Amino acid sequence: MNLILLEPADFIDAERVVLRDRRLAHLREVHRAEAGETLRVGRLGGEMGEGRLLRLDSASAELQVRFDQPPPPKLPITLLLALPRPKMLRRVLQTVATMGVPRLVLLNSYRVEKSFWQTPFLDPAAIREQLILGLEQARDTVLPEVIIEKRFKPFVEDRLPQLAAGSLGLVGHPGDFPHCPRAVEHPVTLAIGPEGGWIPYEVEKLAEAGLTPVQLGERILRVETAVSALLARLF
Repeated sequence: MNLILLEPADFIDAERVVLRDRRLAHLREVHRAEAGETLRVGRLGGEMGEGRLLRLDSASAELQVRFDQPPPPKLPITLLLALPRPKMLRRVLQTVATMGVPRLVLLNSYRVEKSFWQTPFLDPAAIREQLILGLEQARDTVLPEVIIEKRFKPFVEDRLPQLAAGSLGLVGHPGDFPHCPRAVEHPVTLAIGPEGGWIPYEVEKLAEAGLTPVQLGERILRVETAVSALLARLF
């Protein structure tokens, strides 16, 4: 935890907070903090700053906080991601938040197993939990927007063209396609498929919506690796 994220319920007045959950456990067991120490804090959805630890015991921690720094800027990207396996989904959500993606669309695909959509990891509270962990890692305070689209064709035909308007549209897909561009300086809409990639029909529909297929090379990557590799290459 590189940043203690604070929510409205933590505040007992304008400049003091009390923690009683896993953040308390982290302060005690990992950080081994002591009263008087200064820690990095951030108001969820707002500014970052410092918190001075006033008191720490087995039941709670009290900090005096001040905020004077903006969070880091987000990447200029909308990421479309075919819904990954549930266990991988948790890691991908953390990665997306850590790397500064402001908007994530979890999309259906032919190769996405129907059972994946039943996972409890798609519960809004579960999604939020993983995003919070990613923000804490990156020292960020602003949650990404997560949109769930269970119907591929209606989304790609009816909503994607408007969503991608004014951006460089790309489809990450192995094959005989141009290499993914580097160091892009304008907004991007990027679609990454499931394990095994998009099927040809899906690549065609994404292309019709304005997204150009690109590739990273001959190696087939796991979804979580492809997300990190493509974002790092683009930005």
